[in-house]
Amino acid sequence: MTRSLIAIAIAAGLFAGVPALAQAQQQPTRAAAGQAQGEPSRLVLENTQRILNALETRRAEFTANRGTLDSFLRDEFDTIFDRDYAARQVLGRHGRGASEADIQLFAQALSESLLSRYGGSLLDFNVRLTPRIRSESELPRGLGVRVASELVRQGGDPVPVDYLMRQSGGQWKVFDVQVEGVSFVSTFRRQFDTELQQKSIRQVANELRSGRLQADADVD
Repeated sequence: MTRSLIAIAIAAGLFAGVPALAQAQQQPTRAAAGQAQGEPSRLVLENTQRILNALETRRAEFTANRGTLDSFLRDEFDTIFDRDYAARQVLGRHGRGASEADIQLFAQALSESLLSRYGGSLLDFNVRLTPRIRSESELPRGLGVRVASELVRQGGDPVPVDYLMRQSGGQWKVFDVQVEGVSFVSTFRRQFDTELQQKSIRQVANELRSGRLQADADVD
């Protein structure tokens, strides 16, 4: 998986965030096709289209001013991503009994680390892709829904991107993104497990904020 995969999916609902922009070369000839089954599917399709369109039409602006790009991505992330719940999933057993303040600190530090590491890479690739919804299904134990989508590109196979969503504050929000079967939550849970065995959540969050530790979404 390339670095740009995690970047766009995180931005689209991720942040984080994570499609195959490095492999996308030309805009597909077919219009966006969707078989949305409900509100979550509609949100995924609209959010992905909006973000891809903005990255294309505002490329010059974002290139000239990285702060504008960061602000755009941060606003998108805060709007459609359930940051604190995702952080709890990343922390796993290390988050049991943790205070809300520590969870929120880790969630903020993780998102800022991802923004710093991957945000700029969005400008290096052709983002003219066509999102398409494949299906929507309920998650086990009433945890939410899975929206299975794909990014269609000319001259290559579609890139599967699944969004796991739940109701939060009366709105559907993303808490995990899976690109080609690789989970955002699982990837970072593995990365930070050793650190969290040796340090507190607050210590790891502070190291993320200072840059001593970086979120690494690269998967071989």
